Amino acid sequence: MTLQISPMFAVPMAQDTHPEADALNARIKPLLLAREAEGARYANPNPSLKQQAGVFESDFNLFAWPDECIQQLRHFCWTALGRTIQDLNGYGAEEMQRLQIFSHTWFHVTRHGGFTIMHTHPMASWSGVYCVDPGETPADREESGVLRFHSPHHYSNYFTDAGNMRQRPPYHHGTWSIRFKAGQLVLFPSWLQHEVLPFYGNDERITIAFNCWFGMKDA
Repeated sequence: MTLQISPMFAVPMAQDTHPEADALNARIKPLLLAREAEGARYANPNPSLKQQAGVFESDFNLFAWPDECIQQLRHFCWTALGRTIQDLNGYGAEEMQRLQIFSHTWFHVTRHGGFTIMHTHPMASWSGVYCVDPGETPADREESGVLRFHSPHHYSNYFTDAGNMRQRPPYHHGTWSIRFKAGQLVLFPSWLQHEVLPFYGNDERITIAFNCWFGMKDA
């Protein structure tokens, strides 16, 4: 056989799970809820997206907090992101030592009915979401709080028939959804369209998000 099929325009995605998520999240969750309760002191003063009812968004310096649990999570996220960048770009150890990371980091607390509209993150190359607590999923609301990514191949489903309607991943049309588990980290290119579907739990869905851009020392 000489036939070859290749994913020529694939989207790189990465996932990891914190090895001690239960213990870590047990310290992070009450901290974030306490900061949320302080209202404007920690809220984002200039959100880029319209804030929906039921969603609290913090300001963008979360990983600068000195709290040990936040710094532990920061180390985990940056390590996973660094390994992803190194693998995809073929960087050696010396180049990784020179790599500089710049970021915005924040947290969301989402309650019943809250959601986030479809968007991208301009002026960043990599984004990520870490789940502190996915909240409850009602039996009749399986897509509650789902993080949904949209295919960037906007013309791929303009014409569908028996020849392309059942293509396997990564060639399929449409969307890819993440039903978060506590401790799960998802990394994705910042240009990729995504949204959070309405959350219908009666507790809280708590996530931490970040956007990153990079430089090289002495470049």
